[in-house]
Amino acid sequence: MEFDILKDKFNVQDAKMLNPLVLAFIGDAIYEVFIRTYLVNRNRELSVHKLHVEAISYVKAHAQSEFIKQMESELTDDEISMFKRGRNSKSGTVPKNADMQEYRAATGFEAMLGYLYITEQNDRLNYILNKIVQIKAE
Repeated sequence: MEFDILKDKFNVQDAKMLNPLVLAFIGDAIYEVFIRTYLVNRNRELSVHKLHVEAISYVKAHAQSEFIKQMESELTDDEISMFKRGRNSKSGTVPKNADMQEYRAATGFEAMLGYLYITEQNDRLNYILNKIVQIKAE
């Protein structure tokens, strides 16, 4: 995805200065759009309800924490740093459907995705998103 209005707005230093919860806010949206688009592309005949149910299996905190565990050895030092910053942030909210450890890992996962997105590391972002789809298929 490329939006010209956002091009070159954040360099790596700018992104590293952002609150990790802000990065997670962006990462959550990017991840949700990717998963929904992926599911619609693969299941064009499914109802919205069935698509939603399938999307939940990718975006819930438990799933995100499992994905990041399986990918951690493949992450760069910058990605691990952003993940840890997001994971260790205090959000002030209590998750309804996940334990706190999973919720924090999911927040770190989303912060890392947000960082990759705003710094326009699209090849790396695509690699990670495609790896998630691959892990889920296994």
